[in-house]
Amino acid sequence: MPDIVAVIIWLIAGIAGGNAAGELLKGDYDLGAGNTITGAIGGVVGILILQILFSTFRSFDYGPLLAQVLGAAVCGAALTVIAAVVKTRRRRERR
Repeated sequence: MPDIVAVIIWLIAGIAGGNAAGELLKGDYDLGAGNTITGAIGGVVGILILQILFSTFRSFDYGPLLAQVLGAAVCGAALTVIAAVVKTRRRRERR
């Protein structure tokens, strides 16, 4: 079970990744405030999955911490992109 400092780091990195992806996907794929929410969820859940798959993400030292930050940002961005694509496709199917 991660400590609260690790979860806060993952949340912040995930939010940054989600908002960065939202800025790149302006227009139909922008989720607005959803970029922040999906980024935060993606950051935390993504790192928890990566910790199960790779033991290097489990430590709380400088190297693994940097890997956790980058991993959370990438996972937050990825979930934001996936959610935006699903939302846009559903909207187009309803028309």
